[in-house]
Amino acid sequence: MKIALTSVLALTLVACSEKAPAPVEPAAPPETAAEIHERMLVLDSHLDTPANLSNADFDIIADNPSVLGSVQVDLPKMERGGLDGGFWVTFTPQGPMDPASYEAAKQAALTRNQEIHDMVAAHPDSFELAYTSDDAARIAAEGKRVVYMSIENSYPLGTEISMVEEFYNRGVRMIGPVHFRDNQFADSATDLGANDYGGLSPLGEELVKEANRLGMMLDGSHASDSTVDDLIALSTTPLILSHTGVKAVYDHPRNIDDALLRKVAEDGGVIQINAYGGYLEQLTPTPERQAALDEMQKEFEGISPATADAETRDRYIARMEEIENQFPAPRSTFEKFMEHMNHALEVVGPDHIGMGADWDGGGGVVGMEDVSFLAKVTEALLAEGYSEEDVQKIWSGNMLRLMKQVEEAKAAPKAE
Repeated sequence: MKIALTSVLALTLVACSEKAPAPVEPAAPPETAAEIHERMLVLDSHLDTPANLSNADFDIIADNPSVLGSVQVDLPKMERGGLDGGFWVTFTPQGPMDPASYEAAKQAALTRNQEIHDMVAAHPDSFELAYTSDDAARIAAEGKRVVYMSIENSYPLGTEISMVEEFYNRGVRMIGPVHFRDNQFADSATDLGANDYGGLSPLGEELVKEANRLGMMLDGSHASDSTVDDLIALSTTPLILSHTGVKAVYDHPRNIDDALLRKVAEDGGVIQINAYGGYLEQLTPTPERQAALDEMQKEFEGISPATADAETRDRYIARMEEIENQFPAPRSTFEKFMEHMNHALEVVGPDHIGMGADWDGGGGVVGMEDVSFLAKVTEALLAEGYSEEDVQKIWSGNMLRLMKQVEEAKAAPKAE
């Protein structure tokens, strides 16, 4: 009996000396799409926000009331939407091609460019100018917003190719030759009745060579298909289309077909999908809105808001706002935007697609009214089965890869 008790005691001591198994920690919940989005480097290639900087009632640091198509980007909205920055646009509407008009447009563009510089200088803890492809990640890591600069419509250069270098020295790293109408450099996708060069003009060819020499990305948005073909043939580096839709979803002259989509991608270029409702689908204004717009066009015939005097420009803006308030424009949807995005991805894959929504320049859709909604894009792409790596390429990786290639290829001959 004593032996048995001893054995039991020994077994008990051994059992007690062994550690109890550690409790199993519950598995961490999977990251949400919003959390994944938040830690990505998120850049948009076409922010028309500089157009708002001279407006007395706009403050880039404040949470301004959103206005679909025109007031969609400010610091609080960028923070909520995880937008780290992008290309801030100097846009000048096309006007007459004569010396006086060229000079007025040049001064307007220089003023707009300076307003971007002034914004950054006034808020150095919130924004920083970016000049190289490597700057973006560093600036974002420091908790500031990335300010690259671009030119939409080279009309303000007049016939002075030297102005390309002037704007480069002022920080511009992307340039688009043309906008809604043909100009001295190239044919536009949406001007079917003006001078037709069949693509780039001789002056446009000089613009391409100068951009290549300096290391400036060439933007084929708004250009005719023949102009895009010429850009691909002449440029030593691939193109970016900073804000574009696809014809397979909506056949609009501003959009590109699958063949050109493939051609840009096969050359190494990047196509950034826009959210401008009029290019996403057919949007028919009400008869009342159309009548008001027709009347406004008569009232301001031959006048460009960018080069008009302050009183005329204020009157133009006030009239446009009156029409928008009284007869709102029909709007496209987030689902239609994603239809364009997904089609482009299906055709050329995630190595050649990005986002340039045309914020503050008419972009934005119902369901993505301003940049605070950008996490919805990440969520939709992940739901489509794209990997986190793919989505990061779409948000900034592809554009920065192209930018680095352009930086490294200054004055290099076109590879055959």
